Amino acid sequence: MTLDELPLGQSARVLKLSGSSTVRRRLMEMGITTSATIEAIRRAPLGDPLDVKVRGYHLSLRKDEAASVEIEQLSLPGTFPVEPAKL
Repeated sequence: MTLDELPLGQSARVLKLSGSSTVRRRLMEMGITTSATIEAIRRAPLGDPLDVKVRGYHLSLRKDEAASVEIEQLSLPGTFPVEPAKL
């Protein structure tokens, strides 16, 4: 899953940065590094840019930049994965 697919209000952990070296370096300079926790806050009406919260501050990322951030979605506190009902 990539950051541009993260539902609003959900948190995730950054697994990997892909794309050109320029984009990766820019994302790392903004605080988006491996293992950082990131939260999707809001999207512009047309879906670009995406407002995220990382390391206590807000960033606006273009959709193509967010697509170069591979993430692992974190479960909400107190929730558990839902298993299908057994018949």
